[in-house]
Amino acid sequence: MDRIVVAGGRRLLGTVDVSGSKNASLALMAAALLGEGETVLRNVPRLRDVDGMLQILSALGAHAGFDPHDPHTVRILADPVDTPEAPYELVRKMRASFMVLGPLVARFGHGKVSEPGGCAIGVRPVDQHLKGLEALGAKTELSRGYVECRADRLRGARVVFDVSTVNGTQNVMMAASLAEGESVLENAAREPEVVELAEFLVRMGARIEGAGTGRIVVEGVPRLRGIEHRVAGDRIEAGTLAAAAVATRGDVLVRGVDPRAMEATLAKLRETGAAIDAADDSFRVRAFEAPRAVDVVTAPYPGFATDMQSQLMAVLTLAQGSSVVTETVFENRFMHVPELLRLGAEIAVAGRSAHVRGVERLSGAPVMATDLRASAGLIVAALAAEGETCVSRVYHIDRGYERIEEKLRGLGASIRREA
Repeated sequence: MDRIVVAGGRRLLGTVDVSGSKNASLALMAAALLGEGETVLRNVPRLRDVDGMLQILSALGAHAGFDPHDPHTVRILADPVDTPEAPYELVRKMRASFMVLGPLVARFGHGKVSEPGGCAIGVRPVDQHLKGLEALGAKTELSRGYVECRADRLRGARVVFDVSTVNGTQNVMMAASLAEGESVLENAAREPEVVELAEFLVRMGARIEGAGTGRIVVEGVPRLRGIEHRVAGDRIEAGTLAAAAVATRGDVLVRGVDPRAMEATLAKLRETGAAIDAADDSFRVRAFEAPRAVDVVTAPYPGFATDMQSQLMAVLTLAQGSSVVTETVFENRFMHVPELLRLGAEIAVAGRSAHVRGVERLSGAPVMATDLRASAGLIVAALAAEGETCVSRVYHIDRGYERIEEKLRGLGASIRREA
């Protein structure tokens, strides 16, 4: 089992390019099931989760894989799909795989998907997905760990989500694109990945308005076609690199991402005292002093992303003063706290809030990653700590960060991967 070893204490300096968005790629790959003809996705990151989605699409009968001539281009031909069942051994590895259900029932009339897995960061039920699909006329059945949906033709309907759900919004929006008539999605998620998916579907021939707001209107069409698309840069990876720059008092130019998609993250890092200059598809982070303490509350977009919570907490362990980090999205997303304590952090958890008292320095120690974003937070802390930190169970970070150690090494970090 691989581990990442970091000798901390070095300022990060230089320029780094962000990979394509993991979350956007997974949704777009599921949407390819809707299109007649080939879909080509460029700027797709080489990640465990992407490989998992390719395996699921292939199990369904689609021709799906990376282009042998371009390591970041995926080609998907969904026309041959003949087994609309996503098996447990594949779906259990990541939650986003459940998004194939809407496209399957919309285009092929039948979908059977195992209840999903993913990081153990809290309860993330699929009831909102099913509520939306049932409103569109799908007949659903839950049996022996599988969800099965059938419909000769979905019909437009009004769907009011009880909570803001990114994958739920995406799943129902995809299904509604091939439904008969108009669908209105209320309390829809506003994340940039929802907007990118909507724009992608429109280019495929869908009729969608309102993406990026809480009300999305979809006018169903008879068919969609495969297209070519370049995936946007990963705003969470960009935020992680920015947090690492602040924690190490570095000077880093992050390229290949739209700063407007991560305004809450950059605003909070500015509050810590960092200077951040944004351009169209890049931003520069400069930090020369210990960060200032700040309070933060995670929230659905456009609020502060829960996926950036552990990385910011790592920064705040070195802040001047005390900070409060409140997690409102997932109930079990402080599992990185005991590991940060091993590095010398002072953190007390009370319910959904973590009280962080900044210390002058962290010290390297063996730590264990518990989930994808927790592993990123531990690496941020390790980069700033004195001495050597060994992060084990880094298969978590490989789910969402492409060659993270190589990118950080390019900025001057002493970091290596060991088997």
